[in-house]
Amino acid sequence: MQRIRIIRELNDQLRQYGIGGKVYITSGIQALEEWLGRAIITTVREFDQFDQSNDPYGEHDMGAVDVAGTKAMWKIDYYDPSITYASDDPADPQKTVRVLTIMLADEY
Repeated sequence: MQRIRIIRELNDQLRQYGIGGKVYITSGIQALEEWLGRAIITTVREFDQFDQSNDPYGEHDMGAVDVAGTKAMWKIDYYDPSITYASDDPADPQKTVRVLTIMLADEY
């Protein structure tokens, strides 16, 4: 449980504050009207409705939101420091680069 708590805290730190990894938005998000793109990003940052149905592993590593009828998703992936391979220990920030991608649901 300690390991999951660490991963969850690191994921929340990236999602909420942009700290501890890289944040990307897809071309679909970029193509939206500016206010809508910003609203989706803000909604992702403020998301706190995690439960067993949308976060079965307790890592806060993905979610879905609906903003003004536009469905969007976000996902955090864990890479090694070279961003070439998967991280072998997502709980260790020295071994992991977190990558948060915010996308339209139909881009997934």
